[in-house]
Amino acid sequence: MAAAPRERSVFLGLLPWPERVEVARALRTETVGGLVLLVAAVVALVWANTPFSETYERIRDFHFGIPALGLDLSVEHWTADGLLTVFFLVAGIELKRELVVGALRTPAAAALPVVAAVCGMIVPAAFYLVTTALGGGSAQGWAVPMATDIAFALAVLAVLSTHLPSALRAFLLTLAVVDDLGAILVIAVFFTADLDLLALGGALAGLVVFYLLQRYRVRGWWWYVPLGVAIWALMYNGGVHATVAGVAMGLLLRTTRDPREKVSPGERTEHLLRPVSAGVAVPLFALFAAGVSISGAALGEVFTRPEPLGVVLGLVLGKTVGIFAGTYLAARFTRAHLNPELAWADVFAVAVLAGIGFTVALLVGELAFPDPADAEHIKAAVLLGSLTAAAVAALLVTRRNGIYRRLWEEETRDEDADGVPDVYQQTRPPGTRQRRG
Repeated sequence: MAAAPRERSVFLGLLPWPERVEVARALRTETVGGLVLLVAAVVALVWANTPFSETYERIRDFHFGIPALGLDLSVEHWTADGLLTVFFLVAGIELKRELVVGALRTPAAAALPVVAAVCGMIVPAAFYLVTTALGGGSAQGWAVPMATDIAFALAVLAVLSTHLPSALRAFLLTLAVVDDLGAILVIAVFFTADLDLLALGGALAGLVVFYLLQRYRVRGWWWYVPLGVAIWALMYNGGVHATVAGVAMGLLLRTTRDPREKVSPGERTEHLLRPVSAGVAVPLFALFAAGVSISGAALGEVFTRPEPLGVVLGLVLGKTVGIFAGTYLAARFTRAHLNPELAWADVFAVAVLAGIGFTVALLVGELAFPDPADAEHIKAAVLLGSLTAAAVAALLVTRRNGIYRRLWEEETRDEDADGVPDVYQQTRPPGTRQRRG
C-alpha cells in the first residue's frame, strides 16, 4: 500500500496565536524605536554638517572610564560597545524564543527564513568583493552590507502599509532574527582583536554561572546585573567584541514557562529591556555613529572609490537579489510553498526593504575600517545605500498596499451589498483573501 503524500507546509502562512501576539508586540515597539532611530540619525547628520560640528566631535570623542574594569572609552565607543550590548541581548532573547517555541523550532519551518537570510548575507558580500576586486580596492569591508536594520525596516513598513498581509511583517521579523545571528557570528569570528585567553576564560566561566543560575531557577536582578556587567567587561578585555556577551546571555535566558509562572525570565527581561534598546541604546548609537560630514566631494567619492561603492551596491542590489532568490529557491525546491494569498511582488518589496542596513552595518564598518578617514566614506555609503533602498522599497510597498486596499474596499462593498457579513472573512486580515499579482 502506497504511503500517503506528505502535506506541504505553507510558506508565510498564518502564525499560531501566541506567536502572532509576540510579533504584534515586537512590531509596535520596533516601529516606535525605528522612528526614534530615524530622528537620531537626522540630528547626527545635521549636527555634523553645521558650524557646531566641533562640539559634536568633542562630545563624541570625550573619554571616560571605569578603572576597576580596566575600561577607558570614548562616548562613541561606550555607545557601540556598551549600550548596543542591550540591543544584542534583546536580539539573543528573540532568537532563543524563535528556536524554542517560534518559527525556527522545526528544521522544515526554519529552512525558509534561514535560506533567505543566508542568501541575503552572502550575495551582498559577493557584490562588495566583486566591486572591490574590479576596482582594485580593499576586501576588508565585505561584511558591511550584510546586515539589515530591523527597526528602520519595520518603521518604513508600518508608516507606508495599512492593508498589507501581516504574514509579510512576520517574515521580515523572522528574517531579521536570523540576519542578526549571522551578523553576531561575523563580528565574533572575523572582527576580534588580540585575544586575551585569561579574560575570555573568565567570561566563559561567567556564562557558565549565568546558565547554572537559570538552570536552578535562581531569581533576583542582584545576581544577574553584576554578573552580566562582569561578563561584558571580560569579553571586551578578552579581545572579542563586547556585544557578543549580550547575545550569549540572551540565548542562555530561559524562554519557556514553568507551570506556575506567568512569564518566563526571557519574556520578563525582554519586556523590561526592549524599550531601553529601541528608545535609548540604538538611537544613542546612531547619534554618535551617523555624524558624517557630507560634501559634494565626499558623495562623489562614494561612487568613485571601490569600497564605498561596493557597500552601496551590496545593500541596494545584493540584499534584494539574495533574499528574493533565496526565498524563491527554498519555496521551489522544498515542500514549502508561497501562501496563496500572497504574490511574489510582495516578497520582492520586502527584499528591497531589507537593504536598509544601518545600526549593525555602521558598527561593522567601524570595525572593518579603523582609520577614521576610511570609516567616514563607509558610513556615507551605508547612509546613502540605506536611503536608496528605503526610497525604492517605499515605492514598491506603497504600490502593493494600494492593490490590497482596493481589494479590501471591493470586498467591503460586496459584503454590504449582500447584507449579511461573512463571519469567516471578518476573521481574516483585510485585503488578503485573494492573491493579487
